[in-house]
Amino acid sequence: MTAMVHGSTPVREGEPVLPKWWRTLDKLTVSCILILFGIGLLLGFAASPPLAEKNGFQPFHYVERQAFFGGLALLVMFVTSMMSPQLVRRLAVIGFVCALIAVLGLPFFGTDFGKGAVRWYSLGFASLQPSEFLKPGFIVVAAWLLAASQEINGPPGRLWSFLLTFGIAVVLAQQPDFGQASLILFGWGVMYFVAGAPMMLLVGMAGLVILGGTFAYHNSEHFARRIDGFMNPDIDPTTQIGYATNAIREGGFFGVGVGEGQVKWSLPDAHTDFIIAVAAEEYGLVLVLIVIALYALIVMRSFYRLIKERDPFIRLAGTGLAAMFSVQALINMGVAVRLLPSKGMTLPFVSYGGSSIIAGGIAVGMLLAFTRTRPQGQIGDILRGHRR
Repeated sequence: MTAMVHGSTPVREGEPVLPKWWRTLDKLTVSCILILFGIGLLLGFAASPPLAEKNGFQPFHYVERQAFFGGLALLVMFVTSMMSPQLVRRLAVIGFVCALIAVLGLPFFGTDFGKGAVRWYSLGFASLQPSEFLKPGFIVVAAWLLAASQEINGPPGRLWSFLLTFGIAVVLAQQPDFGQASLILFGWGVMYFVAGAPMMLLVGMAGLVILGGTFAYHNSEHFARRIDGFMNPDIDPTTQIGYATNAIREGGFFGVGVGEGQVKWSLPDAHTDFIIAVAAEEYGLVLVLIVIALYALIVMRSFYRLIKERDPFIRLAGTGLAAMFSVQALINMGVAVRLLPSKGMTLPFVSYGGSSIIAGGIAVGMLLAFTRTRPQGQIGDILRGHRR
């Protein structure tokens, strides 16, 4: 088999698809994702029985569902990671349009499942949260627009991406889903910064976010209630935050022991939004630090590989996906330890949830596709291509 060298990455003529995919894949990131999924199943065995008993199911009903949806998510992740960046972009545009239509239809056909926010479609056998699938598609579309704006005589992609971001954030805030709206704004802000945005513009946008939060506080009872609860120095021990913080405190460094935790019997969202509290109580700070290290390793590894990427679209899209992935994990854990107001956000690949874990598989699959090693060419060739 002959080999050509283009840039710094060898290109092997006639190499089969699967060996080429495996050779160029970031295996360390894949390993971290698999470990996180395994930890999620382990914690599901602890958190599932109380909820299953309450709802009249078999003890490990939710673990079985998580294993099914998680297996589907991993399959989607691996298939997506095999795609070329161009194919990922095309499919992401289609997926983004479909998810946006689904989000716009929520006020008419959606349900809140008694949680005060219309975010889901009830399918009978399961529920669908379209905003989860909107996020990865949005990042790719926004990165495409930002990259196009850098081309000579290119479209006003920065303006279009800003208008798109602002419109989606408003739609999500009306559900109300301020957590997902914040993720959308943060992901776009990171990409805009990497694309070379003026610092003063970013400061101005931060001011707009503060003004928007102030407006929401005075006009949304849902938003104001969560902010007031966060700002209150006294924690009601009968609230979810109260149960979670007590569980984390009781867990200590090594935990109270496998199956010995009590918070899962009190928290209705112990298997989703507050799964890290279950981990802290039964396995202690040790497991929590391992989880944090895995997320940090995924993000830093992705950034390290993206630094070498010379295609603006791939660099921006990969950066946005990695940033959104990390901040979602940070928000989930920050809420559990009361560093942030309650957001109703899952812990990627660890929390139970069909929509969130499948959408996470799509997002990480895209990230793996963008961070695969590929020929970069010479920087002079790229500059000459822009002059033509």
